[in-house]
Amino acid sequence: MPKFASAGVASSEVAASDVAILNYALTLEYLGAAFYNEAVAKGKFTGKVGKFAKIVGAHENAHVAFLKSALGSAAVKKPKFDFKGTTTSRAKFMARAQVLEDTGVAAYLGQVGRIKSAKILGAAGSILPIEARHAGWIRDLNGVSGAPTAFEKAKSMTQVLAAVKATGFIVS
Repeated sequence: MPKFASAGVASSEVAASDVAILNYALTLEYLGAAFYNEAVAKGKFTGKVGKFAKIVGAHENAHVAFLKSALGSAAVKKPKFDFKGTTTSRAKFMARAQVLEDTGVAAYLGQVGRIKSAKILGAAGSILPIEARHAGWIRDLNGVSGAPTAFEKAKSMTQVLAAVKATGFIVS
């Protein structure tokens, strides 16, 4: 049974669809945390890119811890990842980080309207602006507009999971 204490919600108040959304978010956060943790561990990046990797990695780890705590025994297991050299090449890392962060923003945005519990919405919604800040930060480092449009397009769970699958990063 999920233990939504960290979100301030009794498990009996949580719809099964909210649990599914939080597990979806947890899977994406596992991916992000593993990506940045590996990049930091490999120690290839210094300066602004190194700082970005360390700070964003710490945020992603905090998101994982929060979601796992909220879900309790209902939390999905962490998959195994293979980042295919993208965490040691500066150019590949920066390009993939931008894709991951942009996808994360679109993924959270795509689920906001589907969350039934106001407290879960508030808890999960507190992650969305941080993901948007990550996206803007890596876009700035990449020399592209941090806010290329006045509105962000949401992506469905199906669209995001297909994009994640296409990377080949999740191996089990």
